[in-house]
Amino acid sequence: MINVALLSKWHVHAVDYALQAEQNKNITIKAVWDENPERGKKWAQELGVRFEFDLLNVLKDAEIDAVIVDSPTNLHKEIISLAANHKKHVFTEKVLAFTNQDCEEIFSIIKENQVKLMVSLPRLTESYYLYAQDVLEKGLIGKLTSIRCRCAHNGAVSFEGNPNGWLPSHFFNKEECGGGALIDLGAHPIYLTNRLAGPVKAVTARLQQTLGYDVDDNAVVLVEYESGALGTIETSFLSNGSPFQLELYGTEGTLMIEDGKARLKSNLLDGEWSIPNQLPKSHPMPLEQWVAAIIDNSEPTINENDIRNLTLINQAASLSNEIGQRVEISDISKLITN
Repeated sequence: MINVALLSKWHVHAVDYALQAEQNKNITIKAVWDENPERGKKWAQELGVRFEFDLLNVLKDAEIDAVIVDSPTNLHKEIISLAANHKKHVFTEKVLAFTNQDCEEIFSIIKENQVKLMVSLPRLTESYYLYAQDVLEKGLIGKLTSIRCRCAHNGAVSFEGNPNGWLPSHFFNKEECGGGALIDLGAHPIYLTNRLAGPVKAVTARLQQTLGYDVDDNAVVLVEYESGALGTIETSFLSNGSPFQLELYGTEGTLMIEDGKARLKSNLLDGEWSIPNQLPKSHPMPLEQWVAAIIDNSEPTINENDIRNLTLINQAASLSNEIGQRVEISDISKLITN
């Protein structure tokens, strides 16, 4: 049995991960800590576990094997590093950290302490993604020339009694979040296209502050891949009814995925649109993979490169928007220094 402490209810998905933990036969939730004690105490009461005011007391507790971190993103490096140094396995929400350098430092501490780290990148486990990967690997669309992915919702659109929309107000706090729509919701298109299109050469980004928040609420990123393919990543907190879309275009065909439904046209088949009879079986969700890695030392399908490259493209896009020009991945360190 893995005894887990929940570290913060800041993120909107914290409740989801607590529910997944409760439903997992190999996990027992033992404690809650929160940088906001009032919020944390209430959550602990709801879960029927103890609340701990002092984070170090949680991490020094020999009974606690692992932690689920849903703190503000700017606290990730400190909390995750402390947890790993106390030999606790770590599950956390995306992104791992704001910069590639911080990610590498976290990875180093994780390896030094021989604990398991998982960042929640759930769409890499979905059947539609696995189908897209299979289509590419079989060459059914030929050489990939363009990829587009859109993930958007209306979380910042005001409605009666909620002038800032249904997202919590702290999701617009640049210090805590490091950004807005792109770093949060745009993470899904980033890690999906990273996997499907491969290493990125350069990005050009526009992060729009349409409603005047300190962070972007509408964003588009043009991605140039080392393969020569082009990518378009779109995200928004201002889109009502926007479907999730993943599109792959190649020299021999096209794959269109919308809200998990796929259709394929390929010259290597009959050249007509077809709908697959069955999509591949989904992989276990990230939290399940984390538990399996702890118990069985099994290798998760979500890996260090997925985690690293998510931060890398976010960092490059933010920099591109800030300086108003195209950013080559190889030049990030130099541009930041200057």
